Amino acid sequence: MVSPTLLVMAAGMGSRYGGLKQIDPVGPDGETIMDYSIFDALRAGFGKVVFVIRKDIEQQFKQMVGARFEKRVAVDYVFQELGKLTLGFTVPAGRTKPWGTTHAILMAANAIREPFAVINSDDFYGAETYRALAHHLQSGATDYAMAGFTLRHTLSEFGTVSRGVCRVSSDHYLEEIVELKAIERDGGHARNTDAAGEVTKLTGNEIVSMNMWGFTPQVFPQLREHFLKFLQVHGADVKAESYIPNVVNELIASSEARVKVLLGGGTWFGVTYREDRTQAIESIRRMIQEGHYPRRVLR
Repeated sequence: MVSPTLLVMAAGMGSRYGGLKQIDPVGPDGETIMDYSIFDALRAGFGKVVFVIRKDIEQQFKQMVGARFEKRVAVDYVFQELGKLTLGFTVPAGRTKPWGTTHAILMAANAIREPFAVINSDDFYGAETYRALAHHLQSGATDYAMAGFTLRHTLSEFGTVSRGVCRVSSDHYLEEIVELKAIERDGGHARNTDAAGEVTKLTGNEIVSMNMWGFTPQVFPQLREHFLKFLQVHGADVKAESYIPNVVNELIASSEARVKVLLGGGTWFGVTYREDRTQAIESIRRMIQEGHYPRRVLR
């Protein structure tokens, strides 16, 4: 049985957070959220870790993150750089933003030959979710997968969040993701306010995507084709980005892919705002007390 690979998207700076939050400690011995993510992935059966980073943070990242794991698991690094585009396209003048998560995943095409999971570096997804995703990836299934979480469990107390709200079929397949960019708590429920000020009421029980995906290598040519189409339309835009949920929507709509939604009830938390870090530290402390994690995960 082939062990799946974990692809960690760690190229972004936390603009709202105010720093390189991927390496901020949340555990009792200076562990980061990534440390717990990789700990969970390894005990679920993942056999390799690939980090997508920026070239300018390479040395800092390798010293502070990669070195923690290089003696325990195969580790590789790929770089998301603006100039790494499809032949014939150039970076428009004034462009500094990255090209988005589709481009980030494409950077790993030459580093991954086996089924793989994709995660955000600053999200804690929980051990159950890694086990469910590893089981799917090792099953030989050709369907892709997405870990689904309950919206109310993914909101911040300190500001609005963007979430991909999912429409899921009765047999747990993804039908569509709708990106809502300004969701906040509304009593026991939630609401989204769009750019025009229109409010959409939400129950809080909606299934959302937190960018935890399971793919086979077959996805790389599909992503490349859709990213090329994106560049043909938006290649001269200094801000447009190609997001993986949008591409997945297109793959589903064109019957190029089926995506199983894994609803394992796993615990999620993240650090969108600096104030969220206190809650993350408390959540880790509680899970250690309850026996879900050892006192040290970096042994």
